[in-house]
Amino acid sequence: MDTHLNIEQSTITGTIPAPPSKSYSHRAIAIAALSHRSEIACPLLSADVKATISASRSIGADVSVSESGDLLTINGVQRPAVPGDVINILNSGTTLRFFTAITSLAPGTSVLTGDASIRTRPNDPLLRALTDLGADVFSTKGDGTAPIVVRGPLKGGSTQISGSISSQFISALLITCPLANKDSTISVEGELKSRPYVDVTLEVLSEAGIVINEKNDSSGLRFVIEGNQTFDLKKYTVPGDFSSSSYLLAAGALAGDHVTVQNLYPSAQGDSAIIRILEDMGADIIWNQEAGEVKVTKSDLHGVTVDVGRTPDLVPTLAVLGACASGEMRIMNASHVRYKETDRLHAMAIELAKMGVDIRETEDELLIRGGEVKGASLHGWDDHRIVMSLAVAGLVAGSTEIDTAESVAVSYPGFARDLGQLGAKVSEC
Repeated sequence: MDTHLNIEQSTITGTIPAPPSKSYSHRAIAIAALSHRSEIACPLLSADVKATISASRSIGADVSVSESGDLLTINGVQRPAVPGDVINILNSGTTLRFFTAITSLAPGTSVLTGDASIRTRPNDPLLRALTDLGADVFSTKGDGTAPIVVRGPLKGGSTQISGSISSQFISALLITCPLANKDSTISVEGELKSRPYVDVTLEVLSEAGIVINEKNDSSGLRFVIEGNQTFDLKKYTVPGDFSSSSYLLAAGALAGDHVTVQNLYPSAQGDSAIIRILEDMGADIIWNQEAGEVKVTKSDLHGVTVDVGRTPDLVPTLAVLGACASGEMRIMNASHVRYKETDRLHAMAIELAKMGVDIRETEDELLIRGGEVKGASLHGWDDHRIVMSLAVAGLVAGSTEIDTAESVAVSYPGFARDLGQLGAKVSEC
């Protein structure tokens, strides 16, 4: 059912906890599914994360959710079983990439597919890498998109993979190769975009006792992984999500009267850069790292230049901040943002133009001349990050309606509720 968000000009105030991290939840659950027995506290139970839970069950893990939803108990499998049915990962690209690799450890054939959007997203670099490492992995359409057929078991060895499209490919290999029979070396070609997400993966793997050696010299970046390791993630608490909190912090900087977001502690999350970027733009923002609290209030912002090579998920938020700031906002090194749920550079250029924003899209950049934003009827592109960022613009513009708002369930199911608790005039229909 197509849900619309209606947003009127608002001033928000109050204190709100950050939603749990989607990135950490995915990784902790997938790694727990390969461990003995794990407890995952404070998981995000969004649509994407539920897809990872379902995929974990498909390979034989027993996953139970507490009545309150704040604890997962997972009895893992060490070695994945061949799924009894096709794995439908719905709209979760992370689940598709992780479990394409994980099922390659099973001694048989697995098939993974998803919704219409997922069936357009590229996976060729991962499929080639898994083939190099001894599995037989291919797209049924021959173009790298799902449905994907995986025939294992993966043996290990050496492969090269581009770092320019998605860090999820690298993370998928890092999770899988420790269970291969042979040692593995993953050489990364070119710049590793979205590097902080790989750091999140390495952090959770380390918690599970997995050792991965990273080398970066004249030969380039490579990960050397000993085979036949054992996963043992006993207890893990998921931190707050800086990606999802970026909408709350941006809303506070544009329409806030002392907004506080809690449970934001230092971690490997690259999107914590939103705090520094807001500071650079002139925001009145303070991060008490020890208390895990970020306080922000409405400020006169000015445009800046931001390289988003490491922080692609911030692009929609930054585009809205630039639209509402003075001067020019330049969002650069952003071509990989075109390979998300939708082409986010193009989507933001189209929708902000409807709000009267002077915005120009190039292959690798968004150039935004800030000024007044006007209310409009907007398309959410079935993309959670597009919808939530446009909702922030709506707080400033007023009279804004956004379709496909049901997509926020992918990463932040309580988004509209939380905005409303802060006093935003927002309704769903």
